Amino acid sequence: QVQLMESGGGSVQAGGSLRLSCAASGFSFNTAAMSWFRQAPGNEREGVAYISFSGYTTVYSDSVRGRATISRDNAKNTVYLQLSSLAPDDTAMYYCASRVTGSGTWDSPSGYDYWGQGTQVTVSS
Repeated sequence: QVQLMESGGGSVQAGGSLRLSCAASGFSFNTAAMSWFRQAPGNEREGVAYISFSGYTTVYSDSVRGRATISRDNAKNTVYLQLSSLAPDDTAMYYCASRVTGSGTWDSPSGYDYWGQGTQVTVSS
């Protein structure tokens, strides 16, 4: 079976940091681009960061650029998102997604094949 399992979320004070992890199984992780999305209640799902299958290319949303680092360890079938200088606006459910075949822009949810269940990030002021 295909599975993406996020972890590392939690509650953190403003200005703090978190590292989210996404463990993948059941598909060819090495050939799949990976992204992190987030969704707050009442809001649309938005792309946060993207990393190509090799890790050579990374893309960040304007809202997190300079505060986030996406990385992957293909030997461990795991993708990470390091978040720093967190603010209450970063509060959301964070989802890991996989795109085997390129389709649409990097931050378009419809272009992704597999999704994790999400991990909650809550930032208090």
